[in-house]
Amino acid sequence: MKKGSSSREFWQRIVELAAPCWPHLSGILILNLISTPLALLMPLPLKIAVDSVLGTRALPAWLHALVPVSKIHAKGTNLFVAAILLLTIACLSSIQSFASWLLATYTGERLVHDFRSRLLWHVQRLSLAFHDRRGSSDTAYRIQYDAPAIQTIFLQGFVPVVTSSFAFVSMLYITYRISWSLSVIALVLSPVLFVLARNSSRRVRSGYDEVRELDSSAMLVLQEGLASVRAVKAFCQESFQDELFRRKSRMRMREQIRLASIQAGFHVLIGLCIAFGTAIALVIGVTEVRQNTITVGDFLLVMAYMAQLYEPLRTISTRIPELQSSFSSLRRSLALLEETPEQVERRDRCASSQTQPVKGRVEFKSVSFQYPGSSRRVLDAVDFVVPAGSRVGIAGPSGSGKSTLVNLLTRFYDPIEGAISIDGVDLRDFRLDDLRQQFSIVLQEPMLFSTTVAGNIAYARPDASRAEVIEAARRANAHEFIMRLPQAYDTPIGENGARLSGGERQRLAIARAFLKDAPMLILDEPTSSIDVQAEAEILAAVESLLNGRTTFMIAHRLGTLEHCDMVLVLREGRLTMVTRDVAEARTQLMNPESAGPVLVKRAATLPPDGATTPSTA
Repeated sequence: MKKGSSSREFWQRIVELAAPCWPHLSGILILNLISTPLALLMPLPLKIAVDSVLGTRALPAWLHALVPVSKIHAKGTNLFVAAILLLTIACLSSIQSFASWLLATYTGERLVHDFRSRLLWHVQRLSLAFHDRRGSSDTAYRIQYDAPAIQTIFLQGFVPVVTSSFAFVSMLYITYRISWSLSVIALVLSPVLFVLARNSSRRVRSGYDEVRELDSSAMLVLQEGLASVRAVKAFCQESFQDELFRRKSRMRMREQIRLASIQAGFHVLIGLCIAFGTAIALVIGVTEVRQNTITVGDFLLVMAYMAQLYEPLRTISTRIPELQSSFSSLRRSLALLEETPEQVERRDRCASSQTQPVKGRVEFKSVSFQYPGSSRRVLDAVDFVVPAGSRVGIAGPSGSGKSTLVNLLTRFYDPIEGAISIDGVDLRDFRLDDLRQQFSIVLQEPMLFSTTVAGNIAYARPDASRAEVIEAARRANAHEFIMRLPQAYDTPIGENGARLSGGERQRLAIARAFLKDAPMLILDEPTSSIDVQAEAEILAAVESLLNGRTTFMIAHRLGTLEHCDMVLVLREGRLTMVTRDVAEARTQLMNPESAGPVLVKRAATLPPDGATTPSTA
């Protein structure tokens, strides 16, 4: 959660997250509470052995019903009763421990599974602006490594603290019934332990926040170094990456050692306080035995209870500081859930459930956009109309807004001004999933997954049959090279297709687009990073894919736009030309001043007569 959020809001949120597991948590709590009476009974066989076997006292009255009257004072019978009682308590305690352990393991794993799933579901629906700002490494760390803190807080925090509190009260009452003076010692000592715990918690809370941030930054260095290992090796920067990671890790290590020293000092103080209390109890207990106030068996029983009495105090007082690490992690994870999607669906609009394929007429009306935190507009008052089924080329120097324009089409971002419509319907009136189902996208660097060839093609339609996958590969001119692979369509391709060439990866992306069969297509420089021969093969595959679809094709090499119906020329975020003539677009890009007044035009459409200059708004 964000800094400044109240403790009440924090607890309300985690109680809500754990709601599906409350029956299981209640079961764990009940099983752990059962351990208290079992613990109270555990020293009893020792008292019977001392007082009724070694001594001359009769068995406790509550055991008389289990022993014949004639045998109540028989030492052999009393020893047998003590042994059976010890075995019975041990068996019940083992059964309780087994059931508690099994249920706790299931509940803890389910808490983590449900929380991680919820985080991933939410994060995947956040805008690209969030992911650009936060980065994948920090987000992944919060989901994978911070989220399990919810298990720690409930199973190693909430349940033990409640159980220990119940055990402390129970044992304090039993001790009081035997010797009120000994119970007073424990009662006086408990506030001291809680004060120490509170002070320790305050000192380590902010430190654990810093440790988690350092963990996340170290993971970022590690992830970037491994993901860019070719660049690291090419520039001989292994030592630099190693030192960078070591520096981050050393900072984390120093902070962790500082926190450990605080907690170790706290544990020493706790141990000294408990030892001091036990020593006083020992002196008072021996004195009362000498004065015949209590029996030796009672004294041993009380000392056993005193040891158990301090254990709940130790548990409560040590858990509070130790849980600060988990609280810090959980707040970081909950902060992801507080991020709100920037693309909001208008669920009250009639087009919000659009599921039929669109025709593909696209209109930009005075569209402007700038990235959050930037003062420069990436697109500035862009106007144009694309008839359904048209092929649109987008050209311009790097940074002119080409990719941003197509990202607005799929609502990866929303314009800050103006509106975009498809078939006359504002993009914001579509459900996001329905809108994006209308597009197939082939990127300059195709995103592939570490699964099989067939799995990557079928990513567009997971329910597709093998025959449909093969047909899509054939249409993308990919079937032949796939059949040459060791396991054909079942060949794993490695992380992001590392075992394939650039052209092969691109053809798999095109096959995925064929399989999706969407009415609109976006090609973001699909041939800029491959050789001429591979480009020819890909363009041949793409030509079949373009038929009948409204297509937006971004290209630096204007030769790939020869067969486009219209070319949009962008410069510094402004639409400077709409033309059917690629040569004219090339001239304008090489010499922007040659376009003259065209540079200041605000609206652009493609006139039916084939004129090459945009009309004014």
